[in-house]
Parts: sequence; C-alpha cells; structure tokens
Amino acid sequence: MESTQWADRGQILQPDMADAGQAGCIGVTRLGSVQLENGGFSVWVQIRGSSWVEAREGRFQLQRGEWIALEKDSRPLVQSDRHGLCIGLSLGSDVLRALGRLSDGALYAGRGRLSTHDARIALRLWRDTATRGPMADIAQLRPLLLHLVGAQRELAERVPRCPGRSRNRKRQVFGRLQRARLFLEGNSDRIVRISELAELTSFSSWYFSKTFLSLYDESPQAAAARLRVERAADLLQGTSMMIGEVAAACGFDNCCSFARAFRARFGVSASRYRQGVRAVSETRSPPNAAKAPVAHRKASLRTGT
Repeated sequence: MESTQWADRGQILQPDMADAGQAGCIGVTRLGSVQLENGGFSVWVQIRGSSWVEAREGRFQLQRGEWIALEKDSRPLVQSDRHGLCIGLSLGSDVLRALGRLSDGALYAGRGRLSTHDARIALRLWRDTATRGPMADIAQLRPLLLHLVGAQRELAERVPRCPGRSRNRKRQVFGRLQRARLFLEGNSDRIVRISELAELTSFSSWYFSKTFLSLYDESPQAAAARLRVERAADLLQGTSMMIGEVAAACGFDNCCSFARAFRARFGVSASRYRQGVRAVSETRSPPNAAKAPVAHRKASLRTGT
C-alpha cells in the first residue's frame, strides 16, 4: 500500500492492507468514505466536522477532537460529513510489536478526546509521516505513535489491575476488555448479552464478568444500562424525537421501564430533562436576537453608513 491514501469528495476507498506488516496514513474528507477490509489495528482522529464509523464493535459518531481505536479484524467503514476531516493510521502486527520494543507502550481499542492543542499536534505529525514516502522504518512512525500512546495514558493506567503474571498478559487481557467496553458503546441502541461479550473477548462468561467488574468498578450489565440511558439523554438533547421513540431507539421495551431507568440515572423525568436542556439553551442565546437587525439599521443611520 502507498504510505498515504485519500477519500475525498464522495470517493469510496478500499485500501489494500493484505500485508500484516504494513502501515499507512489514510485521510477521509468531504463525504469521502474508507472501508478497511484487510486492515490492521487502526486509529482515527476527527480534526474538523464529524464522521460516522461502522465496525464490528458497533456504530459510532466522531466529533471534532475525538479519536477511536479499533482492532485489526474490525473492518471499519469511515465516512466523513461534507465539512469533515478525519485522519487515520492503519498498523500491522509488526509495527505494533516494534512499538512495544521501542517504547514499552501499547495501543488499545477504545474512544477518547484530544485537546485542541493535542489534535493539532496529531495532525502535524500525521502530515509529517504521510509525506515521507513508503513506511519501511518504524522510526518514521515513532513520533506519531508515541503521541497516540500518550492520548491513551488514562487507559494504560488500568493495565496493572488486570489479572496475569506478566505485563504482556495483562495487556492482552486489558485489550480484550477494552474491546468489549467499546462494543457496549457501539451497541447502546439495544440490550447486549453477556454471551456476546464473552465470545468477542474469547473468555468464559463468568471470567469476563468478574474481570470487567474488577477493572471498571461496574458490571457489564450496569455499564450497558448506563450507556443506553446516556444515549437517550443525548437524543433528548440533540433531536426532536418523541420520548417513546427515544426509548425504543435505546433498546427499552416500554416507556415505563425507560422512565424508571432515566429517573434513576438523572434524578428527573425524561420530559423534565428535555425542558431543562431547552431552558439552558435559551438562556445562552444572545438577548434580543430578533431585534439585532433593527438595531443594526438604526446604528447605520446614525453613522451614515
């Protein structure tokens, strides 16, 4: 694969990533889309606008400054909106092993957010890497990789809590659990069974549930319920969907169970929550916005412009 490929202006790109040792930079912008069929571990950072990501772990929306990291068999489809710019890095297994040898660091599946400053650094390092030609040397990737490892610092702090005698084993366990956690986020529109998560991580249901609870301080069932209710809050805030439609979109069988779960999480009913969000929005809007054009015309008459 070439070191850099772009999907721009509605173009659909399917990079050839058959070689597990390869690495490459991928850019998605202005309604372009990329499908990694045979790609390696991939990391995507939204620089501006937004993008949709569909992968084995579910469906996600990336907003400006957000990143997502996906395992090698995730087969992500990344599509940018008309104003979006999403930069990606696909990494083969050889590159990931070299990263561990060079920095004693690792990259894990998950989601997060970069500060504006760190997002700009990521873009600059990505551009520097992309302009150096074919990536045959890990040294070309090292600055960008280390920056991405730094973005996952909070995740890496949980690794010592994982079971395992060696650091490599702890990392393996953590990587699998992170993927399961990402799966819960990507499927917050329905009820996820423990058996699905166990199969995804190649653990038994009992071992998975026990390890998940010890690592994240909540059970998989509690995490799934929380994510579904938080998704409902986002829909109440960002859409005009009726409350019953929101409940159905978040996997609740009926409005009563949704109402109980929502009140338990936020302390108010869904309708009261939406009213509060609208009240805050109206408070933040400029006062006398409708009178602004009149005021501007009066000022123009006074100044003679």
